[in-house]
Amino acid sequence: MSVVVEVVNRQQAVRVDAAWLGRIARQAVAALDCDTAEITVVVVDNRQIARLHDRWLGIPSPTDVLTFDLAGDGAASLAGDIVVSVETAKQVARELGWQARHELAYYVVHGLLHLTGFDDGTPGERRKMRRKERAVMAAIGLPAPPRRPRFPPRHAR
Repeated sequence: MSVVVEVVNRQQAVRVDAAWLGRIARQAVAALDCDTAEITVVVVDNRQIARLHDRWLGIPSPTDVLTFDLAGDGAASLAGDIVVSVETAKQVARELGWQARHELAYYVVHGLLHLTGFDDGTPGERRKMRRKERAVMAAIGLPAPPRRPRFPPRHAR
């Protein structure tokens, strides 16, 4: 079993506890029953994530999380980059009435689920993914994310 998680903070807008976020990611990988993973969590601001969103998906606006699967189809392990916007997390947490660090952790869980094959492109897929998100958050000792009223999702894969 080898789970490697690196957290890279590429922004200065909001203080981030990278060690805590790394522990959360490792716990979430374990909760997903993955024995082998190499994950990089990149924390950015809205300007940086908007630039990536535009470059990779042609959408020139901020989003909450972008996931880049680096393992390839049929791989036995997880490998990927999860880019999260700390500014979006702070704003959404304020709107939903919970902690920004929990919102950021939720983005990481969401990105990990994309790496394991979950998708949220249709209402049915989205419901299935939301159930799994709540289960993983509970398994790692975090509160369930508040319901998201928006569709389509704000993030991109």
